[in-house]
Amino acid sequence: MDADIDRKLMLLKLCARAPHVTDNRIFITPAISLDPAEVSMTYIRSGGPGGQNVNKVATAAQLRFDAVNSPSLPAGVRRRLVMQAGKRATKAGVIVFTAHEHRSQERNRDEALTRLIDLIRRASILPKPRVATRATRGSQERRLKSKKRRAGVKSTRRVADWDGD
Repeated sequence: MDADIDRKLMLLKLCARAPHVTDNRIFITPAISLDPAEVSMTYIRSGGPGGQNVNKVATAAQLRFDAVNSPSLPAGVRRRLVMQAGKRATKAGVIVFTAHEHRSQERNRDEALTRLIDLIRRASILPKPRVATRATRGSQERRLKSKKRRAGVKSTRRVADWDGD
């Protein structure tokens, strides 16, 4: 029960600051939105600036998103998301973001969520397919001509005959 209240409070605070978050959806693109229950947020102690506050308050935000099992993402986006996440993705396909740049918990939470949204937006863009092209005749001739020139330079460096026969 307390977890639901905490989640709703967190969403209300996010809604006030971030236009891409409502109380029941996190909007990524016009076609993709996430259920906030798919994103889990924990807070850990952070190093860096903050004085004694650093030792007392858990201000760093750690966001976890199970990309492989997310029903909100199409299969292609899921695959590209895990590939683009790189070392931030675990072997199980859970993407982990840790934000600790700011002194406040709220700003670190917003930072982690923004990073996730940016990564999903990049993964939602289909890569342009590579079009196989053929080298032109002129480029092939230039390549062969330069190879012959190089071979000629190297052949002049050779010593004629070491045997003396």
